[in-house]
Amino acid sequence: MTFTSIPVIDVTALIVGADERDAVVDELGRAAREVGFAQIIGHGIDRTLIDELKGAAERFFAESDDTKMSVYIGNSTNHRGYVPAGEEVFAGATPDHKEAYDLSIDLPADDPDYLAGNPLLGPNQWPTLDNFAGPVTAYYDAIFGLGRVILRAFAETLGEPADLFDRFVTTPPAQLRMIHYPHDPSADDRPGIGAHTDYEVFTLLLPTAPGLQVVNAEGTWIDVPYRDDAFVLNIGDLLEIWTNGTFTATSHRVRKVAEERYSFPLFFNVDYDTWVEPLDRFVGEDGPRYDGVRAGEHLFAQTAQSFVYLRRRLADGEIALPDNARPLYSLGREAQRSAPAV
Repeated sequence: MTFTSIPVIDVTALIVGADERDAVVDELGRAAREVGFAQIIGHGIDRTLIDELKGAAERFFAESDDTKMSVYIGNSTNHRGYVPAGEEVFAGATPDHKEAYDLSIDLPADDPDYLAGNPLLGPNQWPTLDNFAGPVTAYYDAIFGLGRVILRAFAETLGEPADLFDRFVTTPPAQLRMIHYPHDPSADDRPGIGAHTDYEVFTLLLPTAPGLQVVNAEGTWIDVPYRDDAFVLNIGDLLEIWTNGTFTATSHRVRKVAEERYSFPLFFNVDYDTWVEPLDRFVGEDGPRYDGVRAGEHLFAQTAQSFVYLRRRLADGEIALPDNARPLYSLGREAQRSAPAV
């Protein structure tokens, strides 16, 4: 379907267990099928946690380049740390005009998966900055908890038990990105972040200014209006695969960021080894439209193709893509318009 606006959904009933819960589940399902995006309000996240997260980000990105590069993501073995401008390049895009700090579930240094060389699990690479790790971790825990609630609602709207996916969420590589878009007077001529889909199950985004756009079935880019009381929710690659394309990982980008802007997406994911393939209820006589993928391998393969330091490691033979790695930008609404899924 061709959408022209982004729905706003009040999820209070999901948080408090009110009688209107079924209606909210239906709204989420309709948004996932028809748009792939929604703005959710009534989410219950404490405003203090949000303000303290923003303060931590402002302090970190105001540090010198040398200080930020002391936790450069290329120094890590599990994709954690500072991402300088130009480090991440999406398919067909110019280098993004942004900087970021990436973290995920903070596992101990003796975690067996980390010691075994898992490329996405393990400890975070924290900067030596006062009052940073505490508020960032507090926000991560809160938004991840909201993600669990949304995941159960998605299971229900698919006609499955609410706990369908729960067993896959123990120590997932669910990444929180703290992104800084500097003031850019030439923003009309250059994207802040290139068009892409998100590689995980879904995303819960907290922006501080407008700039986000999503593409509809006709290829028209639609602005997501900025609301300071909402999280932007969008479907990721894995839900598109699980639903055999019934839910769509709608492509999106950031444009015209003339003002300074921060954004904080949580890429909600399932455990690294989770096998994701179309659910039986969505597979017709013609069979599945999508091959199955291992959740963590799909995330790593897409990440390795878009980060300069990982592409360098690929070229040097230090790492390798999984055998069934998809090329960048092979899922989502734009990909569906141009070619059949595989």
